[in-house]
Amino acid sequence: MSGALEAIARQVWDGEPGYQSVSVLLRPISWIYGASVGVRNQFLDWGGAIRPEGVSVVSVGNLAVGGTGKTPVAGWVVEQLLRQGHRPAVVARGYGRDEIALHASWHPGTPVIANPDRVAGVLEAAAQGADVVVLDDGFQHRRLARDVDLVLLAAEDRFPGHLLPSGPYRESVRGLSRADGIIVTRKVASRETAQGLLEKARRWAPGSAIALVHLRPSGWTTLSGETAEAPDTAVLVAAGIARPQAFWDVVAWESGQEVELLAFADHHEYDAADVDHIQRIAGERVIVVTEKDSMKLRPYSDGLGDVRVLHQEVYFESGREDIEVLLTLSAGPVQ
Repeated sequence: MSGALEAIARQVWDGEPGYQSVSVLLRPISWIYGASVGVRNQFLDWGGAIRPEGVSVVSVGNLAVGGTGKTPVAGWVVEQLLRQGHRPAVVARGYGRDEIALHASWHPGTPVIANPDRVAGVLEAAAQGADVVVLDDGFQHRRLARDVDLVLLAAEDRFPGHLLPSGPYRESVRGLSRADGIIVTRKVASRETAQGLLEKARRWAPGSAIALVHLRPSGWTTLSGETAEAPDTAVLVAAGIARPQAFWDVVAWESGQEVELLAFADHHEYDAADVDHIQRIAGERVIVVTEKDSMKLRPYSDGLGDVRVLHQEVYFESGREDIEVLLTLSAGPVQ
C-alpha cells in the first residue's frame, strides 16, 4: 500500500468524518474475515503446535496492524535475556528489512533471522547456538509452540475495534485469552488513556501479566549515528511507518519548530528517486526520520543534507517486574 492509501485506511479505521460510511460498507467483509479467523483459531486450539527441542520461544505480537511498538519491545526482551546470560536470537518474517537491520544494530553478535516460516527460523537459530528465540510479530503464527506470548495493544487504537478491512484488527479481542502478558504501549496518547485501555484488556485476560509502556523519545543523532541536538529551524518529517502522524506529533513537541509531514508506506524501500523527492520538498529545512527509516536512508546520506534521527526507548510505567518474571520462567536456567 502507498502512504496515501495507508492514510485513508487509518482515517476509515479511526472513524473520521466523511469515512464512517466506508467503514460500514466494509463491515460484511470484516465479518467473513472474522469467521475465517475464528475457524482457524479453533482448529489450531485442537491441533498440536510444533515445539523445537532445546530452545525456548518468546513471542512479541499484537492484535492490530502496525504501530504498536513490537520491534522496540522485542529488542527490550532480547536485552533482558542477554543480561540473564542467555544466548537469544531474533526471528522475524523479514517483510521489512528495516526491522532486521534494527535488531542487528541494537545487539551485534545476536543472530537475527528473517524467515516467514517461523518453525524453520527457530530451527536455524537453535543450530546457531541460541537457547531462546524472540519472535518479532509472532502472535498469529500458531504453528510454532511458544513458552510466552506477549501481546501489545496501542493506546492510540480503538479498543475493541473492527476487524480488517473495516478496522485495524487482525483478530478479535477474544484472542487476548491466549496471552501470557499484555503490554499497553503509548506514544502520544496520555497515560490516563493508556491506563483505561489496560483495565479493559485485563477483563479479557484476567490471568495475564499486565504492563504499561511509554515509547518515548530518547535523543537525537545524525544519519551516521553521531550525537546531535534537536532541530532549531523548520523541519520536514519523512516517515515510512505505520503511524506517521504520531511521529509528527512527537517531533513537533520535541523540537518546538514548524513541522511538515511527508509520509511513505510502512516498510517503504527508499530509492534514489525518493531521496531526490525528499530533498526537493525539504529545501533548506532539517529532515527528521525515525530510527527505523534511518536504516534504509543511511546509504543516501550524501544526497539528503542535514538529517536528524529521533530515537525512542522502551520505558515501563508499570508492570515491568511481572514481565521480567515471565521471561525468567520461560527461558529457564542458563546452560
